[in-house]
Amino acid sequence: MRVGKLTAPGRARTAHEYALTTLRTAILDGTLAGGTRLVQTELASELDISTTPLREALRDLSVEGLVVMDPHRGAVVRRLDIAEVREIYQLRIILEPLMVRRVAATVTNAQLDQAEELAERMQKETNLSAWVELNRDFHALFGEPDNGSKLAGILANLRDSASAYVSLSLAARPEQVPEANGEHAELVRLYRAGDVDTIEQLTLQHLRSTLNAIEEAHTRGVI
Repeated sequence: MRVGKLTAPGRARTAHEYALTTLRTAILDGTLAGGTRLVQTELASELDISTTPLREALRDLSVEGLVVMDPHRGAVVRRLDIAEVREIYQLRIILEPLMVRRVAATVTNAQLDQAEELAERMQKETNLSAWVELNRDFHALFGEPDNGSKLAGILANLRDSASAYVSLSLAARPEQVPEANGEHAELVRLYRAGDVDTIEQLTLQHLRSTLNAIEEAHTRGVI
């Protein structure tokens, strides 16, 4: 069910980027609620673009996990499955400490500089959709150094599966954003210091607080 009119932070460079940003923002702020059927012709008309860039945007949102491509209903905004969320985070809590120790042994100053820059940009970012993109880039820096291993592949898949739920929970619980910003900055500092044990503890805290935010939003019926 549509809650309100679609709006975007600003017109992007291309019709595809404009559609992607507008739809992502609408899903994250609840304008497009879970279960909403996304009719391409209607959305293209509302956004004043052709159906081709809109179709590409829906495909991207499907990859992000915000949209489900149903063979019978077409594109549908994804609903929260709390059981799936819990399983994803249970697995990440077990596996992320293994990755932390691998990354801590190989991460470079250049990667940490990039992570610090992203953390600073997140501190200033007020648009949730843009913040989510920066957050995804930030965490990828601490997963890709071991790219190619089975562990890296499993964790990348789990992070992708969790990203939609993270986005929806942050929209429902905005106070989680400054908390996450503080933890990001602290993670960079700890990696620079080589304090692996504390990095592991903070990583687990970060995962548990995110899961708590998702469960809280679900209990309140927001997502």
